[in-house]
Amino acid sequence: MTEEFKLNDGNQIPKIGFGTYKIKGYQGARAISQAIENGYRLLDSAARYENEGSLGKAIRSSSIARSQLFVTSKLPGAHHEYKAAINELEEGLLRSGLDYFDLYLIHWPNPLEDHYVEAWQALIDAQRFGLVRSIGVSNFEPGHIDRLIKETGVTPAVNQVELHPYWSSRAVRAYDDEHGIVTEAWSPLMRAGEVFQEDLIQKLAAKYGKSPAQVILRWEVQLGVVPIPKASSSQHQLSNLDIFDFSLTEEEVTALTDLDKADGRRPDRDPNQHQEF
Repeated sequence: MTEEFKLNDGNQIPKIGFGTYKIKGYQGARAISQAIENGYRLLDSAARYENEGSLGKAIRSSSIARSQLFVTSKLPGAHHEYKAAINELEEGLLRSGLDYFDLYLIHWPNPLEDHYVEAWQALIDAQRFGLVRSIGVSNFEPGHIDRLIKETGVTPAVNQVELHPYWSSRAVRAYDDEHGIVTEAWSPLMRAGEVFQEDLIQKLAAKYGKSPAQVILRWEVQLGVVPIPKASSSQHQLSNLDIFDFSLTEEEVTALTDLDKADGRRPDRDPNQHQEF
């Protein structure tokens, strides 16, 4: 079992989750079922991933009670208008066969369309209706969240953003921390590759007897961030969870954060410009 962070609405969120991007169909349902049996309790999905059905199938076939799971889905940009947002959330529940989501996020702000405040009001009301336990946002910049708070009076519980050693989202993390918002990390391992070859990460892996992935995930948790790595194999699923028996020093956390690169973010995923539908 994993440790938990407390959200600003009083609910609890596991400190690490299972990402399901590009995991779908019966094979995807088996991978998610396997993740649940391996100990994951936070499951991260999205309407845009087209796998809410696979997620629901995995949950129904699991030996773990629904009440022990923390299930997330996300509202796509095509449904930001109020009624459309409510309908899409309800359809997501029907697709998954669930009675509620533990967390529902606006996937992207889509600022050029500028309906994200309307979408946020829909999520506020959906929470009151009991369709979702906690509400939050994904890929929102501080200015976007400022506007949500100013116009609705409700602060998101979670902000899920791109975050890895080459893009630690410093400004967003600082803002989220100041406002009591838990930051989640998508692409927490930067899809592996070159970041695993960094000398610092290699040295820390050797020092602690851990893999590069485990060092990175531990760094994120110590930043107060919830990483949601994706892994299809049971071995990698278990390995990614095995990060709670060691701690990095403050100096090591700082050194990993300093791996930041000015161009570390994916160039096609700037929240001020990106349009997701």
